[in-house]
This record gives sequence, C-alpha cells and structure tokens, in this order.
Amino acid sequence: MDEQYLWAWMFALLAVVLVVAAVRERMRAKQRQVEQLRQNWGQVPEREYTSEELESISHYARNHQNGRFMIDDITWNDLDMERVYMLLNNTCSACGEEYLYAMLRLPEFQPETLEERERVIEFFRNHAKERENVQKGLLQAGKVSGRSVSDHLQALTEIPIRSRARYFACFLLAVASIVCLLVKPAAGVGLFVAAVIVNISVHTVEGNKVEIYLKCLGCMLRILKSSEALGKEKIPELEQYLKCLRENEKKLHGIRKKCVTLVTTKGTEGDFMSVLYSYINSFFMLDLIQFYSVLKEMQRKREELEKLTETLGILDAMIAAASYREYLPYYCIPQFTDGRHAASMDVTDLYHPLIANPVANSIYADGGILVTGSNASGKSTFLKNVAINMILAQSIHTSLSHSYRASMCKVMTSMALHDDLQSGESYYIVEIKSLKRILEESRKEVSVLCIVDEVLRGTNTIERIAASSQVLAYLRNPRVICFAATHDIELSYILDRLYTNYHFEEEITEHDVRFNYLLKEGRATSRNAIALLEMIGYDQNIVRAARASAAEFETQGIWREI
Repeated sequence: MDEQYLWAWMFALLAVVLVVAAVRERMRAKQRQVEQLRQNWGQVPEREYTSEELESISHYARNHQNGRFMIDDITWNDLDMERVYMLLNNTCSACGEEYLYAMLRLPEFQPETLEERERVIEFFRNHAKERENVQKGLLQAGKVSGRSVSDHLQALTEIPIRSRARYFACFLLAVASIVCLLVKPAAGVGLFVAAVIVNISVHTVEGNKVEIYLKCLGCMLRILKSSEALGKEKIPELEQYLKCLRENEKKLHGIRKKCVTLVTTKGTEGDFMSVLYSYINSFFMLDLIQFYSVLKEMQRKREELEKLTETLGILDAMIAAASYREYLPYYCIPQFTDGRHAASMDVTDLYHPLIANPVANSIYADGGILVTGSNASGKSTFLKNVAINMILAQSIHTSLSHSYRASMCKVMTSMALHDDLQSGESYYIVEIKSLKRILEESRKEVSVLCIVDEVLRGTNTIERIAASSQVLAYLRNPRVICFAATHDIELSYILDRLYTNYHFEEEITEHDVRFNYLLKEGRATSRNAIALLEMIGYDQNIVRAARASAAEFETQGIWREI
C-alpha cells in the first residue's frame, strides 16, 4: 500500500510541476507578446505571404462584396496591390488581415464610413495603453496558415454530424487506465500503456479524417476567446464595437464552455501548454468528442460568428492603419468632393508607397491628363501612384501627400498586360478587352479614375494612333478622370483640346542619362532612344543615320526608303 501511495504522490507531484512550468511559460510568452507589439508599432511587417495564402485571404472580400464595386484583378495586379497590402498588414489576427484586405479591395463611397474609420484610427494612434490592450485580446484569435477564417467558416458547414460512441469508448479506456494506475500500479502500468497505444492510434486515424475541420473549429474557438477578452475592456470610445462583441459572444458562450481544452491534432501554438493539451486530447479523445458535440450548434449560429469576425477585423485593421501612419514620412486626411456631375482630383506632393526615397509630384485633374516622356522617365510609376493613393484614400482614409482633394471614384487600370497563353489570345486582344471594360464602366453613374499605360501598343503605328485617339476621346467624360501615358507625341496634338499635357524628361550627359522624375507641364520635347544607342557603344554610322532619319520625318513627315 505504501508503494501505491508513493506512486500516486509522485504522479501528482509531476503533474503539479508540469502545470506550474506551463503557467510560468504562458506568463513569459504574454510578456514577450507585449514587447513584440511595441517593437512592431510603426514598422514595416516582416511576414511574407505566398500567392496561395493571399488568394485565401481574398475570399472574405469576395464573399462580402454584396453588389459593391470591387477592384478587379487586372487593376489589383497592375498596381502591385498585394505588396501595398503586405506593407500595411501589421495586424494581430486572421480576422484583421482579411478585413484589411477587403478594405483595399472594396473601396468606400460613403463619407460617414470613412469618417468613423478616421475616428478609430486616430484613437488607436494616440492611446497606446488602450491600443495594446485591444491588441493583446486580438492575439488570442491569432493568425492561421493555409486557410482563411472565411474558408474555415465555410468548411464547418460542409461536414456531416457523426456518432461519438467510439470516442466515448476510448475515453472510458483512458480513465480506467488512470484509475487502475493509482489503485494497482503494477497492473495499471500495462493497461495505461495499452490505452496510450490504442487511443493515440485511433485518434491519429480519426483525427486525420477531420483534421481540417478541427482546425476550423479551433480557429472559431480562438475568435470566441478573443471576443470574450475584448468584451471585458472598458473603453468608451470603442463601446459600439465592444458591445457587439459581448452580445454575440454571449450567444456562443455555451460552445466555448464545451471546448475549453480543444486544439487541433497538428495545429498547436508551439508553447508547452498547447503541446500538453495536444497529448491530453489524443489520449482522452477530447477534441473529437467536443468537435461533434458543438458542430451542429456552431452551424446554426454562423451569423453570430461572422459578426464577431467582422468586428474583430475592423478593430485590428484600424490599428494596422494607425501603425502605417506612424511609419510614413508624411500623410494627410483626404477631402472628398461631389463627383456625381464632374470628377476632379487635386493633390500636392503625392508619393508612391512602394518606393524608397520617392520623388513627390503635384497634379490637378478635372478630366483627361496625357503624360509623355521617354523610357524609364517615371510615367508608369506616376500613374500607379495616383491610382494607389485614391484606393488608400477611400479605404484607410490616408493619402501619401501634403493635401488631397478628389471625388470618390472607381479605380480601373490597363497597364501591365501580356499574352494569354491559356486562351490563345494575343497581346492586342487582351489589351482591347481590358480597355473595353473601362469604357463600359465609364458610362455608369459613379465617377471613374482610369489609368491607361501606352494605349493599344499591341498594333501598328497608324492604327494605334487612330484607334487610341478615339478611345481616349471617348473617355473624356465629366465623370471620368483619365490618366494616359504614351510614347506617341502625335496623340498630344490630336487630343490637345481634350487632354492636358504633362511630361517627364531626362538629362543626357556624355556618359549617362539622369532622371529627376519630376512632372512638368506640356508635352515631352526630348527623346533618348537614339542617344542610348550611342551611349552603350553602337556603331556611329547607325546612330548618325537614325538621327538624320528622325529629323527628316519631323520636318517633312515622310520616311525615306533605305
């Protein structure tokens, strides 16, 4: 009997030591989290995302479009908006990174919504203590890999409910082995080892079948935990959001009470407590029993879960926007004009978010802007800069400029196109289809900012100039702000009454070409293509003949036969 008590006391002491160690590690982990939050504030996020992860994150925006205008794939890729998103994504939770992405993909057209975002962003920017408390709550929701929260919610509606009898049998076997180990240690060791082998084997097989769904449920439970933690905060400025969390979490609280130890078979968080939970779940089959117990109820309360996800996402995305403002050298709060009858844009010192040491430019546009200039002079970058900043203004209510006053517009581009090998379409076919979607959108009621880089470059010079001039003339609509870049100086004359001419120019020295990337009024007068041939060592006969031929065409309008 003394030996049995000794075994029991040793087992109990070991359990106490493990629990104390786990608690201490959890406390240290929380402290490290706070320190990391402070280090990350106002910094560029380090995490990179794969194309598969970004595609999954985008599902929230697509699922919540609800008839709203969405930045289409052509525009999104033209502007390299995924890099812009990653630059902004200083979020703490999967809910936040999905909502932030949706904000950029679904620009806002209601001033009241943007004003509320501004209020929350500035609150977080100026109240570090409250911000960190909210972030600590959001960290409990955490981020997920592979699938987004939106995908997890969808997956939970797909799995059928199954019987839990076999899992209860394994649970009873585990309990019996523990009891036997305490009462009759000699016999209990054998039964305990057998229970470990049987239960973990069964758990591995069954867990693999529902692994993805266990991850889904684990994700939802972390959202519930985060909502409960944030609901306890007393922050009057955020009361409408905290109240929403409290009300919806209360409706789902019963689910969380049933799953206090649930983690997935593989998705542990890496700390000691999570690893311990994982082994306990495998031995007692707790996660599988709990999973099927709460699945039906969770399916019935999807609306409440989505509301929690949205509210957490809003708070997290606003913190990310506030952090981004701290990182910027300067920014301004956008002002919006009524663009229902005539769209316009007036910005000063506008700069590109993805360029180190960018050159800022100012522009006023109330119709068409035609930008000319040589290769690498900055035309495309400037056009992208205008479009990206309009998206930022209508999403995170932030413009990378000293002043920004513009109409709210749909943003559409036709820039970085290429042949579609899968459909067998040539560059020109891809290009005219891309332009057609802009032409169709330009005749709708909401104002449009359209960006076109090298109109119809995929065809011959005569037809390109003839057709592109008509396309750009068609886009000269009071509700359309059209920025177009071209190498065809002829267009600047043909469209002189419809488009305001601007240009970028370069300085050519004996051994170098220098660009200052400053936008200037009027059409381009300098050309560098032939000079570059000379600079890199082309035969002088070629260079001289090319210059003479170009000069003859400019004065006489003909090309001489060689």
